[in-house]
Amino acid sequence: MHAEKEELGKVYLVGAGPGDPGLMTLKGKGLLECADVVIYDALVSPAILMMINPQAEKIHAGKRRGRHSLIQDEITQLLIEKAQDNAIVVRLKGGDPFVFGRGGEEMADLIQAGIPVEVVPGITSGIAAPAYAGIPLTHRSYSSSVTFVTGHEAAGKYSPIVNWHAIAHGSETIVIYMGIHNLPHIIEQLHAAGLSLETPIALVRWGTRPEQEELIGTIETIVSQMEAKQFSAPAIAVIGNVVKMHEILSSCRPLEKIGTADVKDAQL
Repeated sequence: MHAEKEELGKVYLVGAGPGDPGLMTLKGKGLLECADVVIYDALVSPAILMMINPQAEKIHAGKRRGRHSLIQDEITQLLIEKAQDNAIVVRLKGGDPFVFGRGGEEMADLIQAGIPVEVVPGITSGIAAPAYAGIPLTHRSYSSSVTFVTGHEAAGKYSPIVNWHAIAHGSETIVIYMGIHNLPHIIEQLHAAGLSLETPIALVRWGTRPEQEELIGTIETIVSQMEAKQFSAPAIAVIGNVVKMHEILSSCRPLEKIGTADVKDAQL
């Protein structure tokens, strides 16, 4: 279905969640099934991509470190162009569009261009990946506060650096997105700010996917552990005493390799 030439279609900024197709929202899935165009990011899982309408135009616009399929301005311009000729344009983003996903920037640009736009939230990896690893971000015995922070800051940003000293003292659990490449520097900054070398830390790679893996250590040991295991991105880092729960809770993992069809069958 295509919009009339004189009418504008609508862009939906859809959060694909962290990878497990069972965590995709019903609203997001419905939009994928009837979309005319889907412009998707690099970290959207293959299982989610399989939900897309087979007749839809699919465009990869993923950005990974050092490898950009499209720069941000090109993505925005593409969304505007596609909305001029198609009724339903989905911008499919890993996790949640408004949590380190540049969804706010894209939405503002679309509004400025006069394009109808709506955000469909998704489950962010900073919550889902620790949960699948058996790490609750809050716990009455360990933590009543959480800070989410990016470990990879954009050039030309409003502030040149994260205030790691404030982060170290700001809450009992710290969740770092996109921080694996810069983790040695981040660890150094947190320790200099007073975080104990014995503070537990967990790295969760490919969270919620069948290939999920964890690396558990401390502020003192994690960098050498990373190097020994060649542990690389994409991964979430969780810092704080809640990591101690991993040993107890990680044995009760969600079902692996479960898809939407399996969920439907399980409910019958």
